[in-house]
Amino acid sequence: MRAMLLRQPKAPLTLEEVPVPSCGDDEVLVKVRACALCRTDLHVYDGELTQPKLPLILGHQVVGIVEQTGKTVKRFKRGDRVGLPWLANACGHCGFCLTSRENLCQEALFRGYQLNGGFAEYCLGKEAFTFLIPDRYSDVEAAPLLCAGLIGYRAYRLAGSFQTIGFFGFGSAAHILLQVALFEGKSVYAFTKEGDEKGARAALKRGCIYAGSSLQKPPCSLDAAIVFASDGSLVPLALQAVGPGGTVVTAGIFMSDIPAFPYASLWEERCLRSVANLTRQDGIDFLKLAPRIPVKTEVKVYPLEQTNEALAEARRGGKDGALVITPLPYF
Repeated sequence: MRAMLLRQPKAPLTLEEVPVPSCGDDEVLVKVRACALCRTDLHVYDGELTQPKLPLILGHQVVGIVEQTGKTVKRFKRGDRVGLPWLANACGHCGFCLTSRENLCQEALFRGYQLNGGFAEYCLGKEAFTFLIPDRYSDVEAAPLLCAGLIGYRAYRLAGSFQTIGFFGFGSAAHILLQVALFEGKSVYAFTKEGDEKGARAALKRGCIYAGSSLQKPPCSLDAAIVFASDGSLVPLALQAVGPGGTVVTAGIFMSDIPAFPYASLWEERCLRSVANLTRQDGIDFLKLAPRIPVKTEVKVYPLEQTNEALAEARRGGKDGALVITPLPYF
């Protein structure tokens, strides 16, 4: 099969012919139709996530068709359309796994990091960590739901009970979660880079009641905030934006250092918490909810051989929607 390989951090991916992976007893072999790209792919590429399997096939928002099933697989059959997310496996017997918190399992393995991902023509998935894709979505529309959607939804739920919420960073995850928040009758405040008037206008057009620079305080105290951007300097600003008892959730798997801030920013029972990965229940719940809203994704498609160009656009912060890689011709 064709695959884009990362052989060392920061080196351009190379298009190579590699063997189609063998399907284990509890695995499905998926013929990849689309794989969305996200900021975590850049963190792996740059070596900021420090334990990749090399050489590595990046990509962890995989949509495709089941080509083969292992001997013990019961939930899927050949021809099913499925999604493979970031969390690819967990031990199943530790305290975290036994309490539905496999996202914290210390033996967990992650797709596009410790296991090969979806910037290729085929990808393996464990039966227990594979999801059926709702019929409502095309392959490329569904791909961003598997990380921007799933991990974003976990961050959204961990924000607790709120009526007003701020989104710091307005990329693919924020676009998806805005639709969830509006569906639930919440008020969303968007915080963008200083001088990003285009981004602010886009946020207002999509339904935010306020959009402005992250350096400015909102017109009122918020109940909660999610920091989607991987910029640690946004965390103190988010804490200052929420009122007493408010919660700030950092949604990224990697973030630059958080600068020191006065205790007053955290006082009055404000809560600062991180999100680690996703659980299978997050996937089940979100993929059931998304078509009801319905969540819509905006995508820009790149062919497999142009994955390096897509990574460069992601680094620039392209605003043409989620970037999706497909090994097949897309029309």
